[in-house]
Amino acid sequence: MRNRFDTQLSLLNTEIIEMGALCEETISDAVKALIENDKELAKKTIEAEKQIDQKEKDIEALCLKLLLQQQPVARDLRLISAALKMITDMERIGDQASDIADIVLIADLSLPRDFKDIKLMAEATIKMVTESVEAFVQRDLVLAKEVIAYDDVVDNLFDVIKNEVIDIIAHMPKQSKEEQNKMGIDVIDILMIAKYFERIGDHATNIAEWVEFSITGTHIDNEE
Repeated sequence: MRNRFDTQLSLLNTEIIEMGALCEETISDAVKALIENDKELAKKTIEAEKQIDQKEKDIEALCLKLLLQQQPVARDLRLISAALKMITDMERIGDQASDIADIVLIADLSLPRDFKDIKLMAEATIKMVTESVEAFVQRDLVLAKEVIAYDDVVDNLFDVIKNEVIDIIAHMPKQSKEEQNKMGIDVIDILMIAKYFERIGDHATNIAEWVEFSITGTHIDNEE
């Protein structure tokens, strides 16, 4: 009986790794679509969200099966409970990547060179998502804590971008009303994209905190 349970736990790990990989790919595609103003890739990113949603349902079903058909000990119960919480955050990461792609489709903008920090935010959030999932699979408490601490990097980048946008708006040159409106929309879109990356970082932090719970039995809520 335990052998079958361990096999299903191994399957749970595999499914979570696959869901994490989907999230990473979706974020990467959203960023590339933004940088290159690639409408087709933006559409692909939005479609990929459906795969993430389906993966969440599959993992949820597997977790419930483990809880109902087996008799998990306390450590296993924490692991399964953490997985159920984690996939909710992973699904929301997919939502936010899709939201970025939506802006690419609607706003018709390409990433200005001055906003290199958006690319840094993207890289930082992908790193957080990757390492939070790895921490779960490897039961690595040290890595989970590193992910939680790394959220400060993403938050600081958001503050930098926010200040850049405020400065651009404050020093907007004299142009026609139409040009000013277009430029204003562009920088606000950039700010919204940065906010979505900040939220992705928050969700990766949540995942890492649930990893910590699965190992130690202690969980501290992260306020977004």
